[in-house]
Amino acid sequence: MDDGVTPTTDARSRIVATVRALPRGQVASYGQVAARAGLPGRARLVARVLAEAPASLRLPWHRVLRSDGRIAFPPGSRGHAEQSRRLRAEGVKVADGRVAAADFAGAQGLDAALWGPG
Repeated sequence: MDDGVTPTTDARSRIVATVRALPRGQVASYGQVAARAGLPGRARLVARVLAEAPASLRLPWHRVLRSDGRIAFPPGSRGHAEQSRRLRAEGVKVADGRVAAADFAGAQGLDAALWGPG
């Protein structure tokens, strides 16, 4: 998932802050996180920052999904199982590796509530 650019400290800190701001039981796509962090079009950078983040940061990484609501880890992998488990523990419906459309669509409403319309 290399987008060819090493994240700057500023970009990394903005992504981390944005992921930390995701409320329990809410999800966002990598692209939505990038846009909220002021880095539109940098979904791969978000994925890279999350992949490189030390566990000590205790980020709610599990709330970040692919743009179609799917978990990015391969089905059957430990990461896939862990993300599914964490999301379900927060009341998010996950079926066949995908967050229910209603829960994922709610991320759009969350954008408006947190950041204002469009």
